[in-house]
Amino acid sequence: MASRFIVGLDVGTSTIKVALGEFRNGKIILRALYKEPNSGLRKGAVCDLAEAVPALSRAVEPIRKINKSALRTIYSNISSPQARVQHQKGIIAVSRADNEIYQDDIDRAIKAAQAVSLPPNRMLVDVVIKEYIVDGVSDITNPRGLSGNRLEVGAVLIDVFSPHGTSAGRLLELVGGERNFLLFGPLSTAKGTLSKHQKELGVVLVDIGFGTTSMAVYEENKLVGAQIFPVGSSNITNDLAVGLRIPVEAAENIKLQFGYAMSSEVNSRESFDIKKFAPETRGNISRRFVSEIIESRLAEILEFVNNELKLMGRAGRLAGGAIFVGGGSKLPGLTELARQELKLSCQIGFASVAEKLEKEGDIASTDLVEDPEFASSLGLLMSGIDKEGWTAKDEKGFSPGDIIKKMKSWFGNFIPSN
Repeated sequence: MASRFIVGLDVGTSTIKVALGEFRNGKIILRALYKEPNSGLRKGAVCDLAEAVPALSRAVEPIRKINKSALRTIYSNISSPQARVQHQKGIIAVSRADNEIYQDDIDRAIKAAQAVSLPPNRMLVDVVIKEYIVDGVSDITNPRGLSGNRLEVGAVLIDVFSPHGTSAGRLLELVGGERNFLLFGPLSTAKGTLSKHQKELGVVLVDIGFGTTSMAVYEENKLVGAQIFPVGSSNITNDLAVGLRIPVEAAENIKLQFGYAMSSEVNSRESFDIKKFAPETRGNISRRFVSEIIESRLAEILEFVNNELKLMGRAGRLAGGAIFVGGGSKLPGLTELARQELKLSCQIGFASVAEKLEKEGDIASTDLVEDPEFASSLGLLMSGIDKEGWTAKDEKGFSPGDIIKKMKSWFGNFIPSN
């Protein structure tokens, strides 16, 4: 059987994270995972296509070297703050005389939920099914085969500013993508990071990127809401540059080497020579002063998250707590500050791909899979694996689907179809 490939492409404001998956001989293999600098984007949206195309072309060049056809199927994210999340219901009457629900009834209900009037400058990018309701009975995952007179579907619709979606799609085409899929960033990241148990308990996933911060909230294994804010780790760097009167590049290095999110935890006597980072300046800088600047901006970002949780009625009420991913989540002391601001348990997350992917070559010896910065690209890859229907086989050559088919041959119609 010929190999098939999927690329999970996290096109961020400052960096591009690439994850390449291969389906070969019944195995799903992680072939490549790396990041490259990006340009031409602002706050998660393409603002200069002429600048963005060369940057993305350079980023995916290693994929072309692995296999010329590997870029044909790309799953990428769209994470602009102008995205809008709507909760909708679709209601239909079951069409058959015996009242049994078939797939065409489900499709009609979903189509009814999508029947919303969007302005000309908006486009629908994702539809998430929360639950089905049959004759008033809710929390049904798959109604096919059940009997009822009325079928309802609770759905979450995500639409974005059309020029942002069009530019993102065009960008993928120009670098060689033939089958391109744009997914809403917070949801694809959640798919790769959160477990079913966490979603059942109630959890908020917070992705702190360079230009934006996104969040997705789940409870009872349903999407409660999602949001993207136009602030990220770059705002922390900019604040340091202004506060210390140094170039942005020097401020970024200071943030990475001496940054801490909780200023009260930093020794007031600890300092460093700023000349090592900005030769044109002189003097020692208090590390606590640096932490105070960082804490102020981080507290603002967390306030955005908490205000959104309040609107959803979930502030301080999520048993699964808050999970942080993204490059900004690696700042020391973040979880302590977040625990104080959000009144929730907090931890750093990463993509949980161990159960689905085998690692090959250089990937097997790196820690990138457990790096929170790669949660989004791996989440996109895992979303693609599910949508493409890749199923790994066990050592005896059986996949879970094969086992279900075999059981059906034994027990007939007692085993329901998915």
